[in-house]
Amino acid sequence: MTHTFCMKMFFILSVFGLILTSLTVSVFAESQEKSTVSIGYQPSTHQLAFMTAYQKGWYNETLSPIGVSDIKVFNFPTGAPEMQAMLAGDLDFAYVGSAPFVTAVSNGLDAKIIASANTQGSDLVMKKDLPYEKPEDLKGKKIATFPAGTIQDTILREWLQANNIDPVKDVDIKAMGPGDATTAILAGQVDAVFLPHPAPVTIEKENVGRIIVHSGEMEKGHSCCVLVASGDMIRNHPDIVQEVLRLHLKATEYNNEHPDEAAEHMQALTSIDPKAVIQSLDEWDGSFEIDPTKITSSVGTFAKQQSELGYLKCEVSEEALFDLTFWNALNS
Repeated sequence: MTHTFCMKMFFILSVFGLILTSLTVSVFAESQEKSTVSIGYQPSTHQLAFMTAYQKGWYNETLSPIGVSDIKVFNFPTGAPEMQAMLAGDLDFAYVGSAPFVTAVSNGLDAKIIASANTQGSDLVMKKDLPYEKPEDLKGKKIATFPAGTIQDTILREWLQANNIDPVKDVDIKAMGPGDATTAILAGQVDAVFLPHPAPVTIEKENVGRIIVHSGEMEKGHSCCVLVASGDMIRNHPDIVQEVLRLHLKATEYNNEHPDEAAEHMQALTSIDPKAVIQSLDEWDGSFEIDPTKITSSVGTFAKQQSELGYLKCEVSEEALFDLTFWNALNS
């Protein structure tokens, strides 16, 4: 059954690729009209570009001249429910971790990565009263992280296995969103958390935990969040896709020059203390890398790791995950 599913998926994606190539020799091919655009995101510094672009009104300003009158935004705790929403057809674009996107594609999602949002940027945080010198010290501990198939879950399990720690038998991994995981460690319900920023800083500021391992130490240079466009948007509304990508670049560059303002925009959408956001940007090991060509290898690694973990219905290829047409047009 799995083999049949994979063959069907390969055929469908190949057909879509041929259609896209024939219809969009230029990214600026004629688009169908679309008045409403829906965008998903998560409350993380990894996705600051979206928050700044939205709060500054750039989506309305840029997309209204091409017929878009309504921008709907949806906040998700993690990538798993966000990809479920995209599979249901509720999202046109998503700022999401590349790992849950890979899982969704293996489940039939018709969408592609059009840009990177960031690399690295998550931390393993341990309760201050617990000793830690080496990975073995985690044995017997309860660790909260994002649900199965997410960036954090995948990296944590691979890192534990690489250090001869069975992620099922030697530790107790609890699937939680950032808010619940933060509450859990503050309440002493778990011993550690592995979360994207700014959650690690929030926990530090409460004087409850300390950062013990950066995600870049677990897997150097790993991809994290990406900007995804639905297949419908790519095929039927390439002009909107191109402008959304342009705004992603503009907002990323703006945030690099105006971090204090970016923190205020994040607070407006998430209620997270701007001071925690700024401290997060100072302490994290992340980078706002937006070039999708620089993460293809890392995303491919996630696909292999998730296949080994049993998260994928079938292996997915780079062609099934990326559409570089819009990025290349932006940089031509």
